[in-house]
Amino acid sequence: MLYLVAANLVVMLHLAFIVFVVLGGLLTFRWPRLIYLHIPAAIWGVCIEIFAWTCPLTPLENHLRSLAGEAGYAGGFIQHLLGPVIYPPELSFRLQSLLAGAVILINLLIYAVWLRKRFG
Repeated sequence: MLYLVAANLVVMLHLAFIVFVVLGGLLTFRWPRLIYLHIPAAIWGVCIEIFAWTCPLTPLENHLRSLAGEAGYAGGFIQHLLGPVIYPPELSFRLQSLLAGAVILINLLIYAVWLRKRFG
């Protein structure tokens, strides 16, 4: 039971990290020093998509589920949990590249506004 709770906490952390990668730049309007945490996180998120890496949280979740007596899953967190809702059945390199581009574009827009408000 404890392992299942831990696996579910990892899922929540994973989802929170994804939201932070995409929209965390908005938090820098309130807490400017957060930029030092957000930019590396956004770069990591883009690299995960571009290079089709597996986030370390995915194997951790699978391991905890295995210890809880459940089956893990193949592929990444996005494909497994969010894929059926957000993405088509086959997550292609092209789509992953578009997602990475969207993360970059969203964050460039956020930081352009941030820089303008801060120094403009």
